[in-house]
Amino acid sequence: MIGKKGFFFYVMVCLALMVLKHGVVVSGQEFVRVSGNRFMLNGRSFYSNGFNAYWMMDMAADPNERDRVTEAFQQASSQGMYVVRTWAFADGGDEPLQISPGNYNENMFRALDFVVSEAKRFGVYVILSLVNNYDAYGGRKQYVQWARDQGQYLNGDDDFYRNELVRGFYKNHVRAVLTRVNTITGVAYKDEPAIFAWELMNEPRCQSDLSGNTLQDWISVMASHVKSIDSNHMLEVGLEGFYGESMQDRKQYNPGYEVGSDYITNNQVQGIDFATIHAYPDQWMSGSDEQSQLNFLQRWLESHIQDAGSVIGKPLFVTEFGRSSRLSGYNTGQRDTLYSSVYNTIYGCARSGGPCSGALFWQLLEEGMDNWDDGYEVVMSEQPSTANIIAQQSRQISSLNGASSLYARVQEMKRTMPNKPKLMN
Repeated sequence: MIGKKGFFFYVMVCLALMVLKHGVVVSGQEFVRVSGNRFMLNGRSFYSNGFNAYWMMDMAADPNERDRVTEAFQQASSQGMYVVRTWAFADGGDEPLQISPGNYNENMFRALDFVVSEAKRFGVYVILSLVNNYDAYGGRKQYVQWARDQGQYLNGDDDFYRNELVRGFYKNHVRAVLTRVNTITGVAYKDEPAIFAWELMNEPRCQSDLSGNTLQDWISVMASHVKSIDSNHMLEVGLEGFYGESMQDRKQYNPGYEVGSDYITNNQVQGIDFATIHAYPDQWMSGSDEQSQLNFLQRWLESHIQDAGSVIGKPLFVTEFGRSSRLSGYNTGQRDTLYSSVYNTIYGCARSGGPCSGALFWQLLEEGMDNWDDGYEVVMSEQPSTANIIAQQSRQISSLNGASSLYARVQEMKRTMPNKPKLMN
């Protein structure tokens, strides 16, 4: 047996070792909150890297493939990645979640239940995106078509933001997802701490109105709607980070064009809890050389970090970044350099108490998922140098999650204890 002091010391040492190894101790998840420009978990700042895995609901719907979801969360947890972003939409098409407005495929909803429950089991948080800007998985285009099917005359996909019937379709989908009771855990999604945040849309754009007014109004309405249903969770827009009309001098950091969003005003909307950016210099500056793209990336990150802290006053999460292997002349070293650049900038910000709290690379695949390749995929076992950077950097930033304070408490206990714990027969 171990004496009382010895037992308490032993427990504290074990906890410290767990925190120092993985960054956080998960013992019954709590909601992550926002305080100023930081994420907070159990009263302490929360930092984490992670990845995108939009395919999770699809894989979970197939009994022969759902182990890939488990493997992804297991991999995340073991390497200090505690946030994963995935889709909570599949509108119309062959394997939909939402078959038609308000009509759902229970098998797909149960697949999403599995995704959330597995995240919870491994102590990982998920960001759930609620609709796509693009045609994949239905997106705005499908919502507009549903309205046309009901006699609405709509000019184009941007009427998704303006038409009241379409808005109603989207609001109903939001309510259906947020109030869904998980068939595995028995917990309503709106009450589930394993959900990190809701995302209004993946990469919203409205190029028919570059003033930003159309998108700004939609965000305001929908943020209020989400918060009227769910006051527990954080909410973000899903922005790429393009600057708009509100601070015209900041447009110099855009890659030469606008998309109808506004990084500043969109994120200042009441109910939006944190800012997001994406980073794809290989797409946005496809005619530039690698060094020019890296220079752009650094300016992009630094300007958004600065504005998140001094103008918006909210945390910042880099929710997508990557480099495609399908580029002419691509080599793994180019991707590794970009990943290191993103991670080093974010870690430096986090360590100094700045607003940037982590980054999610696009995208993680498991072995044997070749049909999901898009050029940006990372299969950890097949790309060891990139996997090593991800693991090292993720453990490094998650080590900021209270590890030093717990370690200091253990050291203080060691100094104040008169003798080492004595083992008794």
